[in-house]
Amino acid sequence: MTTLTEELAGWASVLRLDDIPDDVVTTAKHQILSQLAAVRAGLDHPLGQKFVRGFGAPIQEDPARSAFVLSGLGSWLHFDDTAYAGHLSNSTVAVPLAYARTQGLTGERLLTSIIVANETAARITAATTLGPFRGQSAAFTHVTGAIAGRLRGEDAPAQRWVDTLGLGFGLPPRTVPVGFLDGDAKLFGASTPVRVGLDACDASAVGLAGSPVIFEHPEGFLSRFATIPLPEAVVAGLGTRWHTRTTSFKVHPGGPGMDSAIDLGLELHRELATPGSPLRAEDIAEISVDTSLYTAVVERRAAEYLRGALSPVSALVFSLRYTLATALLTGQLSTDDFTEKGLADTERWALAGRIDVRLDQDMTRELFHCEVPFGEALRLAGGRGKEWLRQFGAGWEGDGQWLVDLVGELPPPSRDFSDARKVTGARVQIRMTDGRSVSRELDVPMGAIGSVGRPPIAGVVRDKWLGTGGSEEFADGVDQLEKASAEEVGRLLTLIFDKDA
Repeated sequence: MTTLTEELAGWASVLRLDDIPDDVVTTAKHQILSQLAAVRAGLDHPLGQKFVRGFGAPIQEDPARSAFVLSGLGSWLHFDDTAYAGHLSNSTVAVPLAYARTQGLTGERLLTSIIVANETAARITAATTLGPFRGQSAAFTHVTGAIAGRLRGEDAPAQRWVDTLGLGFGLPPRTVPVGFLDGDAKLFGASTPVRVGLDACDASAVGLAGSPVIFEHPEGFLSRFATIPLPEAVVAGLGTRWHTRTTSFKVHPGGPGMDSAIDLGLELHRELATPGSPLRAEDIAEISVDTSLYTAVVERRAAEYLRGALSPVSALVFSLRYTLATALLTGQLSTDDFTEKGLADTERWALAGRIDVRLDQDMTRELFHCEVPFGEALRLAGGRGKEWLRQFGAGWEGDGQWLVDLVGELPPPSRDFSDARKVTGARVQIRMTDGRSVSRELDVPMGAIGSVGRPPIAGVVRDKWLGTGGSEEFADGVDQLEKASAEEVGRLLTLIFDKDA
């Protein structure tokens, strides 16, 4: 009987770019620009500079070391992209880029490695979505991303994949919440699992073997990392359900579910502030945010670790109150807002302390009905998912049955993710001291999958790249990447940082 890793490896190890739909290839090119913009932003922060002093430049001779640094810099400000399921690009983009020169990858092969890594990492992460780890706390995503991103570039046979996945998931990293949110350990949230995955590749290369039933065995990975394991998600719809299609692109740093509120804060700043009359905290009498359960839970957890100007950045990026107050008062949200200069601004802290975050049931229902980040897993689970919903709801109030009743009946699983959405709604209401009241609502934020009437993603991603100091020449090269020779790919890599690193 074929195991999950054998079936997945048999498909992933031979996938070619010609087998992949054009829209999926285009999304992968957007990922490169967006993720490298996140890396540049992470590098620009004082903590990013310390990370580089400790572990070297993002691009260096040792590809494993380069992958370690790239993955760390791109993840910790929460400026990285998301999909169903996981924050994939920290490994699925970083590792193929780090190994591109030593593997002599053409643009076609580089894109193939990225997409194969996306698809394998997303599937294994999806199988654990109904569990205690989600988003960046599901660090094991990057064990898969590193393994697949490297092995596809090597044209490794399927059995090598089976052994490597068995080795990598034999001792997978497990996130400890207080370490993740209090201090700087979040810098290693992607780097450490990437190293685990690359070590597993080295081990399998010399003949070490891993369990072929590492995922589905009663004492395997899924039994330890999922509340409701979904083993079927690992191989469901191979070649039709392209998880890469579900990618949502971040346009500003900040934790999960906050993007709509931040977008609204920026919009309201443009409406309420003028060049001669900046918006001040004292101008605002009352401010509230209605949002989904997911965002409200994240805000509550982050608040436990905030200490004003002494707050750890790892918790600050999860603070809806701080990020919204910053966007509303300054008209931006960037790397600088998570440095000492931004944290020293007492006015934004004063406003943040007055923001009332409220749970909206309609937004919560819509969050769980759309595909990303939870809905598709709940659809696959069917009746099995009710227990996870109950536990998730109990984390907010009562025994959690209220959430099961609220979500109700779900649609069937998606066939190919062509209509996937990530709905993380918010409603911001403000009453000014001069008597004016304003209210704005947004369901799908800028850059997210399923947004309607917003600028094309290609332009959004390019603006993100250019906004971090990236060059037009590199962006143009990525646009035509599938045509690039190995030599041209090597030259393109030299343009990522120019003289920055």
